[in-house]
Amino acid sequence: MKKNVEVLIKEFREYVAQMKYYQEVSSLIGWDLRTGAPKKGIDNRTKVLSMIAGKSFEIETSDKMGEYINSLEDGEGVDAVTNACVKECKRNYEKNKKIPKDRFKEYIRLSSKSESVWEEAKHKNDFQMFKPYLEKVLEFQKEFIDYRGYEGNKYNTILDDYEIGMTVDKVDELFGELKKNLVPLVKDIKESGYEPKKFFDNEFDVKKQKEFCKYILKEIKYDFEAGRLDESVHPFTIGMNPGDVRVTTRFSPENFEGALFGTIHEGGHALYEQNVSAELVGTPLCSGTSSGIHESQSRFWENIIGRSKVFWSRYFKELTEYFPDQAKGYNLDDFYKGINKVNPSFIRVEADECTYNLHIMLRYELEKKLINNEIEVKDLPHIWNDKMEEYLGIRPKDDTEGVLQDVHWSGGMFGYFPTYALGNLYSAQIYNTILKEIPDFNDLVAKGSFDKIVEYLKDNIYRHGKLLKPNEIIKNISGEELSGKYLADYLQQKYKDIYNI
Repeated sequence: MKKNVEVLIKEFREYVAQMKYYQEVSSLIGWDLRTGAPKKGIDNRTKVLSMIAGKSFEIETSDKMGEYINSLEDGEGVDAVTNACVKECKRNYEKNKKIPKDRFKEYIRLSSKSESVWEEAKHKNDFQMFKPYLEKVLEFQKEFIDYRGYEGNKYNTILDDYEIGMTVDKVDELFGELKKNLVPLVKDIKESGYEPKKFFDNEFDVKKQKEFCKYILKEIKYDFEAGRLDESVHPFTIGMNPGDVRVTTRFSPENFEGALFGTIHEGGHALYEQNVSAELVGTPLCSGTSSGIHESQSRFWENIIGRSKVFWSRYFKELTEYFPDQAKGYNLDDFYKGINKVNPSFIRVEADECTYNLHIMLRYELEKKLINNEIEVKDLPHIWNDKMEEYLGIRPKDDTEGVLQDVHWSGGMFGYFPTYALGNLYSAQIYNTILKEIPDFNDLVAKGSFDKIVEYLKDNIYRHGKLLKPNEIIKNISGEELSGKYLADYLQQKYKDIYNI
């Protein structure tokens, strides 16, 4: 009997490995589509992507997969990794089995094409070009929710895809608490009258930008033998396996700040993927456990470390050596306050820490209304602009800096945006614990010595992949459930000091 179980485990692991290999190929094609694939080849490439994604979907929802799940789940002689793998497969099997294969393949084909159309529409500031694609993507999302079923709010089904166990009620509670603390802080900052000067309000040579971004990635322990830095319209990280995790950013002479902190942000995602345990390769566990925990790492590296004074006490000198002309008249204190200037921005990825979460709340509110048929796609541009004015006090001049700015909806990633703000909440709570676990944390950052910090994150988060759920990770680290308190405290302390309030 034991031998039969061992044989069954071996066959199951080989079967799910096939699925992962298809997914790796899909990821590679997706990376290519967004980093410079020839335009004339896009239509055919999307057909190839649809076919490959369909193959992975067939394995994931096959009767054979169902048999493996029934035979192995919590079975005697099944090791912990295999059992966790079976449970993850069961979660996806039950979720997707209800979706007809032909509809899923059609959706993949549409979303691949939609991303390319979005890119062109954004460039041309033409929402009407993108509108019919977004309408179809949204209809697929609602159709899939109906196939799968839902409890409470319809949005719960797609929110759970990205943050297991999270619900609209919990997000509303966390966001409400966060908003209650943020609004008066932003008001106090505005009324302080202090205006930090910005080092990045200059033009910077793009070639040197790329060199400096690569330098910083290496410093924070991103492994270039297991990755690369490329350019794309919207920065992203894509991991095929821990040995191939690629990051992108966007460069322009007038936006070095976006390129630099976008690179550090994606580097945080990549560190997670590069350090997943090798024993999980070839399984659906070989990835970050949730979008929120993943985002906690990108925001931890980008903001808590990357925008800290101790970090730049180490790297400001190198920055001035790369850009001596732009650095004239700036000292470390000026630079630190400048990169943390609170100023409402149209572009989410360029937003400061205090106002960033308001961008997420805006998108979250719109997504809930779209999914629940309370608004239509055609209404998005003016509703978006009204919300920007309500939340941030600014109004986009066009759709490129408004509703067209983010890639996510074009690829059907509804339910994803809330995890950006959840990531900020996780990161602050994790940071609060790290300061206790690594008392010399600030000294290490000031020296550019990140090995101990990466090892802590590896031991507590990275190596586990999807073996641990988000709530298990945050409770194991901090001893409590996710809370809005730590981000509020972190922002209050940091920004009251900067703005002397």
